[in-house]
Amino acid sequence: MSTPTVFIDGEAGTTGLQIRQRLERRRDLKLLTIDPDRRKEAGARAELLNHADAVILCLPDDAAREAVDMITNPKVKVIDASTAHRVAPGWAYGFPELADGHRALIRTSKRIANPGCYPTGFIALVAPLVRAGIVPPDYPVTVNAVSGFTGGGKGLIEEFTAHQSEATSDAIRIYGLQLAHKHVPEMTRYAGLAHAPVFAPSVGRYAQGMIVEVPLQLWALPGSPTTAQLREALAAAYEGERFVSVANEAETVALQKSRAGAAGYVADLDPEALNGTNDLRLFVFGNDAAGQVRLVALLDNLGKGASGAAVQNLNLALGLDEAAGL
Repeated sequence: MSTPTVFIDGEAGTTGLQIRQRLERRRDLKLLTIDPDRRKEAGARAELLNHADAVILCLPDDAAREAVDMITNPKVKVIDASTAHRVAPGWAYGFPELADGHRALIRTSKRIANPGCYPTGFIALVAPLVRAGIVPPDYPVTVNAVSGFTGGGKGLIEEFTAHQSEATSDAIRIYGLQLAHKHVPEMTRYAGLAHAPVFAPSVGRYAQGMIVEVPLQLWALPGSPTTAQLREALAAAYEGERFVSVANEAETVALQKSRAGAAGYVADLDPEALNGTNDLRLFVFGNDAAGQVRLVALLDNLGKGASGAAVQNLNLALGLDEAAGL
């Protein structure tokens, strides 16, 4: 059997570079490259797009759509890291851990849409609770999140990394204030919600890593479930998974212990803690007396939220070891 070939269209960007770093030392596949001077030549790109066994698109949405239109070889498998196809008909959503059978769907699909970084954390927390009947599909959900500035794209990266006299002095910046963020459609669909969540994203003064949080009022949910029941539902959903895990009660209680009196500061839940990995760690912090919980997801926005997920999906699409390169 010949070694499968892979072409990264847009490998010069942040996500593309990290995907290349994860793939270039592997011997179970071969990377195809384009002459840097010909990157913008449609003919040169089309040749590689149609010659590879698998293509990973690391492009803006419109450019990703154009690239897909250039592919005429029916055997080529496509993993699109843009937002362009995440809720498009005929595209598999590239979150293998989403539900039973979803991994098989990715394996057999020719078109795979990589999830967004924020949606990865949000869907991982909410989808199992909706399926279990703990959170009703029409429940009003809010998601608060903070990412490193690499999550904001090229413009924001330049703004935070510019020369000291030109760089922004913001410690944290909220955005998505028009409440029409491009991640919301996939959040709604794949979490199984009937209504869009209120999405409150922000970026901090650090490069990568993120925390995604979903607060819930337990007393407003059917049957007033306990903190333990939510944690058990999530643990059951991801039992045996390699990259998604749920913190147990002992770990959660340890994190909840205060280092400053009764304020309840968490010393060790660092948004950068999983950087460089494809891991996604879920937490359920609750107060049953108050009837409230805070669901928290910790991940690398450039790992499980981008390049790591793309490699995981590539491995599945090509029939390789799912964890190779991760």
